[in-house]
Amino acid sequence: MSRLSITVASWDYDRVRAISDGRVRVEGCDVNYLTMPVEECFERAFFHGEFEVAEIGFSPYLIALSRGEAPYVAVPAFLSRTFRHSAIYVRNDRDIERPQDLRGKRIGVPEYQMSAAMWVRGFLQDDFGIAASEIEWVQAGLENAGRRDKYPLNLPKGFPLTTGGPGETLSGMLAEGRLDAVISARPPSCFIAGHPNVRRLFPDYRSAERDYFVRTGLFPIMHAVGIRRDVAQQHPWLPASVYKAFAQAKRMADADLEETTALKVGLPWVAAELHATREVMGRDFWPYGVEANRKTLSTMARYSYEQGLMVRLLPVEEMFAASTLTETRV
Repeated sequence: MSRLSITVASWDYDRVRAISDGRVRVEGCDVNYLTMPVEECFERAFFHGEFEVAEIGFSPYLIALSRGEAPYVAVPAFLSRTFRHSAIYVRNDRDIERPQDLRGKRIGVPEYQMSAAMWVRGFLQDDFGIAASEIEWVQAGLENAGRRDKYPLNLPKGFPLTTGGPGETLSGMLAEGRLDAVISARPPSCFIAGHPNVRRLFPDYRSAERDYFVRTGLFPIMHAVGIRRDVAQQHPWLPASVYKAFAQAKRMADADLEETTALKVGLPWVAAELHATREVMGRDFWPYGVEANRKTLSTMARYSYEQGLMVRLLPVEEMFAASTLTETRV
């Protein structure tokens, strides 16, 4: 029987490298692995369906799934997870000293529906009592004008969300003082350049994020792995094979972090950092699979529905290919 030829696209993470370099095989498949920035991967996957398997933004995926329009079927391999207290950039001259001061402010986001912005709105609501409707939202590309939504939103009539004008970028508007703050996964260029009036809301974001995890047990999910729906339907064995390969590749990356004889990761105190992280988050601090992430996934679904993204509240079991809901144990 011939092997299935598939193209897999993602960013160049340590946790995928064993697949991209051929050390881990996807059972039954010949893999052409393409590495690219996540924005390019999402654009080509969501709008053009170029890849049989791709890294996908999990928030847009949930929106599409709730509408019955998802072009991909997810497997619970979470390639990107990040605490997002570090993602809020504010003006120094707008009396913003604490999260509660964001109420009533004009805040820019690259996409209202993106996972990073959804998680920030979620903890602003849960931890500080700030409803999304109490902020004036402006959507625009961070550094390049013209970024677009992947799927329509489900916001109530009159919700305070506008789109930046032609040629407007979030970094430019923040630097010029036409925004009070920006929520972005990438630091705005004006912040990187040391603009005197732009800083992080949480300068010691590591402490804030550590406290958040200790209190909530949540490690926010940003991206998962998706299999194009038509391919998954034609080859129902493929989701389990893809998930097994990504799980194996992550285990190999985890082992690299533990190597101390000759460091495989270019950080001099990587072993100490690994120990400190496990002290707070447990040995498998970046888990794949459904059950280990059920609370995080349920919270993400709640946030998406409450924030006018999903049109119905999805149960966790609907989010993934059925064959990946449980893991085989020997």
